[in-house]
Amino acid sequence: MNRTTLSLIAATTALVAVTGFAAFSAPDTGGQATGTAAPARLPVERTSLLCPAPSTSEVAETTYTSVTPQGTGTGATGSAGTAELNKADAVPATDDTTPADPKKDDPKKDTKDPKKDPKKDTKKPPAPAKPVITLKEPGTPVSETASGGEAPALVGTATGRLAPGWTAQQTTSLSVGGARGLLGMSCTAPDTDFWFPGVSTEASRQDYVHLTNPDDTAAVADIELYGKDGKVGSDEGEGIPVPARSSVPVLLSTLTAKPAAGLTAHVTTRSGRVGAVVGVADEKAGSDWLGASADPAGSLVLPGIPADATDVTLVAYAPGQEDADLKVQLAGAEGTITPAGHETLHVKAGMTASVDLADVTKGEAGSLLLSPSQAGTPTPVVAALRVVRGKGGKQEIGFIPATGPVGARASVADNRAKGSTLSVTAPGAAANVKVTASAGTKGGEPVTKTYTIKAGTTQAITPPVPTGLKGSYALTVETVSGGPVYAARTLALTQDGVDAFTIQTLPDDRGTVLVPKAKEDLSILDAKK
Repeated sequence: MNRTTLSLIAATTALVAVTGFAAFSAPDTGGQATGTAAPARLPVERTSLLCPAPSTSEVAETTYTSVTPQGTGTGATGSAGTAELNKADAVPATDDTTPADPKKDDPKKDTKDPKKDPKKDTKKPPAPAKPVITLKEPGTPVSETASGGEAPALVGTATGRLAPGWTAQQTTSLSVGGARGLLGMSCTAPDTDFWFPGVSTEASRQDYVHLTNPDDTAAVADIELYGKDGKVGSDEGEGIPVPARSSVPVLLSTLTAKPAAGLTAHVTTRSGRVGAVVGVADEKAGSDWLGASADPAGSLVLPGIPADATDVTLVAYAPGQEDADLKVQLAGAEGTITPAGHETLHVKAGMTASVDLADVTKGEAGSLLLSPSQAGTPTPVVAALRVVRGKGGKQEIGFIPATGPVGARASVADNRAKGSTLSVTAPGAAANVKVTASAGTKGGEPVTKTYTIKAGTTQAITPPVPTGLKGSYALTVETVSGGPVYAARTLALTQDGVDAFTIQTLPDDRGTVLVPKAKEDLSILDAKK
């Protein structure tokens, strides 16, 4: 695949309201005072997306799929462009991010002014990569493939009518080797703080944190690891430079001398912002991406455990100063139960706790619910699940981080005619949700269905398929009434007899944002008032 094709689809939703990328068109108040009128909810006008380099394997096959759902975009124009980022090696951790002085590095170097020396090489620095494609219409996804291990990290921006809810999926198939499997991720937003419960530095695992910097200035990141006894490792994870518009992989096992499973990684930035995601390769059980957990909270939902899961491991971390005592529940098709022998989980402050829930779903798809076991002020935690399907040499792993509710709308790209399952749970009140299957990447008409999710249950839905589908398609879930609801999509493909799979959660796409009403009032400049 050529470079133009590789640059096709981007990845990570830098939600305008949160990252400062937003540009809004304030509502016309007609010059009238607004008083305490409620803010207007308007569509965002700019969205940023990122994806890390998908694989280093020469046998990797990667599909990029991007879509903007129909709905809230305004205006007649808009674009969704992408560009390649530099593919960088992991660099030594250091607090010194000052560029080296070329005069000191090479004292023999010619330092004449090039304007005074016409023979001196005056080549201009390379121009930044330009977007090479635009998503033409909301509701119609675009897809492209890449082969081998040279596919780079990507960055993109959507504007105008294509910005609200723009999402991208990166799906990679590895059919050979101990870490073979199906790796999928909904590309994430650049930010300054990420939690990854469930990482490992064991000899059988290779966990890389991919730090992707979309900006034109360098970023500096820190990575801390926490185990069952607190912080582990040395200061090797401090001050990691991430050059401008590049992606740096950091092998977690290099940050500590003692191998350990069931760790939590905390990624923060000292300057700039990055996209962060963990690539997990297990030589015995396959590979997948581990996305960041939702922000620390007293209650968490981890939706979409497959019905045929053979082993489920819960990893939780309490980042505050107080221990957390959690009630563990499983929301299944008929209601919410407490797993026998795992009714509660105690998580010490600053430490990671793990519990093997075995085949907790017992042949029935479900979602794990964590909540305070006692009344009082809840202690915030982060959490994720490691999910195994298959047994022996036919195992495959996937991950489910705690996630936020669907809210008004959430989407996931790259669904196939067969192999997609949508899990929706309503942990509190019953809810009605609308599920829309978009047009296909190569043809087909959208289809919409409405489902009722009973309180305290998880419904595993075989999603609707576009009429006359050609290619892949996107799914959009909207909360019609009741709720809140939480959702995840499982994509399953058979690879040489192995039930390969990957799971993506569907948090609110935040395609709209509240904008306070305001009017011009020069009286505030009157010092007498």
